[in-house]
Amino acid sequence: MTKDLLKLLDLSQEDIVKILNTADQLKYEQKHGIHRDCFKGKTLAMIFEKNSTRTRVSFEAGMFQLGGHALFLSGKESQIGRGEPIEDTARVLDRYCDGIMIRTFGQDEVEELARYTTIPVINGLTDFCHPCQVLADLLTIREHKAVLEGLKLCYIGDGNNMANSLIVGGLKMGMTVSIACPQGYDPDPRVLEFAKSDPAHRFELFRTPQEAAVGADVVVTDVWASMGQEQERAERQKAFAGYQVNSELMSLTNPGCMVQHCLPAHRGEEITAEVFESHASEIFDEAENRLHAQKAVMYLLMGGEQA
Repeated sequence: MTKDLLKLLDLSQEDIVKILNTADQLKYEQKHGIHRDCFKGKTLAMIFEKNSTRTRVSFEAGMFQLGGHALFLSGKESQIGRGEPIEDTARVLDRYCDGIMIRTFGQDEVEELARYTTIPVINGLTDFCHPCQVLADLLTIREHKAVLEGLKLCYIGDGNNMANSLIVGGLKMGMTVSIACPQGYDPDPRVLEFAKSDPAHRFELFRTPQEAAVGADVVVTDVWASMGQEQERAERQKAFAGYQVNSELMSLTNPGCMVQHCLPAHRGEEITAEVFESHASEIFDEAENRLHAQKAVMYLLMGGEQA
């Protein structure tokens, strides 16, 4: 494992498998009342420049369940929100805490934070990628399908941080990945370059959801306008009209096809209420697995194995 979890591009297939296997074990223990106290006396600093429900609660609960403590630092309440250089914040937190989780806008801010710390830095979300969410997605898919390799993963919607991380995570785990997004809303060029380098040529980018969904084992979607894009909402609703996960689209997929959504969902936009509710158990398994996947990341990066 690397020192940090900054993006899935940094991880090998073996790293991802180790995280998923650790998450399985920690989930089993949590469900059976087996408590670990491996983080007793350890503290995680949580920097939030973007608000969240699932990220904050899952990291905070996960630290508590491992015997540690999490500190919530919002952009408004910390000096980082008042213009303190990221390298100064990094070097201070490095002396106070045992790990840092940051949920912010720019990937460069996360990379810079990690550059100036000796403690692990975990990317809770940036505009470029969402590694913790996709680790939870992979964990959920593996739970339901038993394997990842050979499955077809289809993503419908904006080529955003979720699309970027799903492409990388899916390909690294031996999945075929198809993406459908409108012209002008493609995934990041760095991710498309990575996808093109796949020796098995398991990636395809489409302009129609129907083409992408044919033969899918998993369909994933996300909101059309993410946090910070509210002013683009009307424009995006026009661009993404038709990019909806509905019963007609699902009829093109393989029998037993799963649906995943990182939440919050806008029923009637990117997904219909009918499809959402018929796959709600899978979607909320995915939401729960944020807790277990992130506990595994913290456990592996912050010294749980040595406790």
